[in-house]
Amino acid sequence: MSETSIKTSWQQALDGYRDYLLFERGLSANSIEAYLHDAGQLAAYMLAAELSKEPAAVDAKDIEAFMAHLFDLGVGDTTQARMLSGVRSFFTYLLHNDRIETLPTELIDSPKIARKLPDTLSYDEIMRMMEGIDLSAPLGHRNRAILEVLYCCGLRVSELINLRLSDIFAAEGVVRVTGKGNKQRLVPIAETALRQVELYLEQRRSWNVAADSADILFLNKNGRQLTRVMIFTIIRRCAAAAGITKTVSPHTLRHSFATHLLQGGADIRAVQELLGHESILTTEIYTHLEMGDLRQALEKHPLATLENEENEPLDTTQ
Repeated sequence: MSETSIKTSWQQALDGYRDYLLFERGLSANSIEAYLHDAGQLAAYMLAAELSKEPAAVDAKDIEAFMAHLFDLGVGDTTQARMLSGVRSFFTYLLHNDRIETLPTELIDSPKIARKLPDTLSYDEIMRMMEGIDLSAPLGHRNRAILEVLYCCGLRVSELINLRLSDIFAAEGVVRVTGKGNKQRLVPIAETALRQVELYLEQRRSWNVAADSADILFLNKNGRQLTRVMIFTIIRRCAAAAGITKTVSPHTLRHSFATHLLQGGADIRAVQELLGHESILTTEIYTHLEMGDLRQALEKHPLATLENEENEPLDTTQ
């Protein structure tokens, strides 16, 4: 098979994979881009190899060589695991569409990753961020509303920027959120957050809003939909103004939302529903965080260091 034919076969496979992610799985543009990037990295590696192969000819040894290549480039374990997951998804698509007979990724183990607990903010830190916003500034009420909605509803940044005016049901006290895979859920919203949204919308009435953004809730100063980057910038500036030295992102507020709910006694299944997690395993990371808090609290208890006269731990079997 000629080099041109091999290159064409990869391009056709990737084009078909893009359509599958969009029309069958209904993924967002960001997710599709991420999946295609991972599969595209493998394609580039295979096309650059001395013995280039079309997708149907790739075997387990090729995948192992690709993973070793990533390691040699200094790619971290987390990124390696994510890319392997993307490559698995690509070959699963080919298998389901009868383009290959077996999965070359089936016996490939993912790199072992230490599970890192998410960073969170205390309630006091979040309030300092909110109260530090200058509401007399032209975009003050908008920025305060952004923080309120992110924290009170536990939204992903992509969910926030795509919120629409028609998604807010003030009388019922809920917002309709479109999450991953275009799945929708209803999330309660606090009255304080609704009030901030109302104050922002009062200001927004004097703005020149673009016709295609009229139903979008949060807009930039030009009357158009905010980007993810702009939300990150707003959060970072609010954190800096509040004197918070932690690395704070929109996701930090989402993590804090979940943590504070569990600290308040919320059921983990309810938190899963509010966050829009497909699997309870994703939500369970917050229970690990809670266990860490419990251990720290226990270490401060007098009984945690109580010893007998011989300086030995107390015998609790008696």
